[in-house]
Amino acid sequence: MLLIYGDEKTLSDEARQSCYVESSNYCHELNEAGKFVATAPLQSVSTASSIRVREGKPIVTDGPFAETREQLGGFFMVDVKDHAEAIEVAKRIPGARWGTVEVRPVVELPNVPA
Repeated sequence: MLLIYGDEKTLSDEARQSCYVESSNYCHELNEAGKFVATAPLQSVSTASSIRVREGKPIVTDGPFAETREQLGGFFMVDVKDHAEAIEVAKRIPGARWGTVEVRPVVELPNVPA
């Protein structure tokens, strides 16, 4: 899983749309190479809700869980042979030029629908 973080106020609307186009083109390239699984940008953190359950009671708050300088803005899910290859893919994600791409392996659980 390649998680894309950045200050969501960094890009203008025009730059954001350009990033979406460039990311889409990269997804097609990854797909042709058999490495693409999924991708999606996320809506603004202003649309987020955070849910915690404490002592059996849900607590719902507006906004993201933590106050940070960078917010989770989207993800790429890729199917690669190892961590090193995932890093090579992450280097070409447009968001890496203005934010951070975190590379994290996914835990594959048995008996979970695919």
